[in-house]
Amino acid sequence: MPHADVLVILPTLGDRIDMLAVTLKTVAEQRLTTKLTLVVVLPAAAHTARAMAVEAGAVVVDDPKTGISDAINCGLAQRTDEQYYAWIGDDDLFRPGGLAKLQGLLEANPKAVLAYGGCDYIDPQGATIATSNAGRLAQILLPWGPDLIPHPGTMIRLDALQGIGGFDPKLKYAMDLDAFLTLRSAGSFAYTRETVSAFRWHPDSLTVAGRLNSSLEAESVKRRHLPKVLQPISPLWHLPWRWASAYAAKRVSHQARKIAASAASVGVE
Repeated sequence: MPHADVLVILPTLGDRIDMLAVTLKTVAEQRLTTKLTLVVVLPAAAHTARAMAVEAGAVVVDDPKTGISDAINCGLAQRTDEQYYAWIGDDDLFRPGGLAKLQGLLEANPKAVLAYGGCDYIDPQGATIATSNAGRLAQILLPWGPDLIPHPGTMIRLDALQGIGGFDPKLKYAMDLDAFLTLRSAGSFAYTRETVSAFRWHPDSLTVAGRLNSSLEAESVKRRHLPKVLQPISPLWHLPWRWASAYAAKRVSHQARKIAASAASVGVE
């Protein structure tokens, strides 16, 4: 296998074939500027998705059926000589040159273990609803407030990620947040406000459909990373942030519905 710098892991159930095709296309576009290995983790019975992954030149791994964290960790186990890790959901997108920008940040900052960029929120049709590019503010808020470091817009040094044991298999929603908080002791974070990825906002998204459960798990993760003296009083700021996050999610959903309604009305005309 040719040398690659970035290990891109794409877990999927293989049930969103049209969106998976678009995602794989954006991964292929990254190959123009980045040497990468694509690992697709999926159920053995997902025959169509498996054929698409093989055609895309991916390393195909059977889903362990023990949760998303274990699926990603199975992907990490496929590492050969790659230096960096990136993740993409089966309905998310990389923006052109996104991985190259993140890799450049890490190579320009040897002490950085993680790099992240801006992330567009897009509706099921691909229209941009909003953009998150909090920059350094995302690092400041990470232990206390919302996680504004987008997993699909993040690149991590593989030595550092594997040094912390990968992703916690007990976590379903906040495994990336837990890894980010743990990685702070391994080095600094680098960032760009340029958009490098897109997260598809729709009712089937795991973190959108399970908003409350996601918030509760994130709060539990942040609490265990706090100094012990602060853990008992963490609800003082976690509860307001939970309300603020829920409000922001409703605003994004409202904007998505407006865009969909507008597109539908144009189609009727």
